[in-house]
Amino acid sequence: MALSHAAFVRLCRARDLLRDVDGAPLTIDAVARGAAISPFHFIRQFQSVFGATPHQYRTAARLERARDLLACGHYSITDVCVELGFTSLASFSHLFERHVGIRPSEYRRAVRGMVAMPRLRRPVVRGPGCFTLMAQAFATFDKRPL
Repeated sequence: MALSHAAFVRLCRARDLLRDVDGAPLTIDAVARGAAISPFHFIRQFQSVFGATPHQYRTAARLERARDLLACGHYSITDVCVELGFTSLASFSHLFERHVGIRPSEYRRAVRGMVAMPRLRRPVVRGPGCFTLMAQAFATFDKRPL
């Protein structure tokens, strides 16, 4: 199927709208109207260009955002589910497991284990090496008994 440059640009704009999962919920009719294409023709063209239907693309973007939210560790799985507009926790968990390969709780546990950093007892001194060595020497010098 030959696609003009203007039609391709409109499809890319529609893809960007579908990727923005933090915005208001979109309908296929609204996105197709923005791309100046009928809804059925929009779905066919979108799938031929991007390899997924608009619904599949939007779901993948929502799941990618869910992965980000679960990794940052500030949200519970229920919060992520509600934040991204899924209707039930069970359907969200099933969909997440089907696409990612593990349940959301396992994913969050695994990712948090990778990004957990040990606490430093003293602040890291940044600067020229000679100053750092001098600061360490003075710190040990001050602790010597008289």
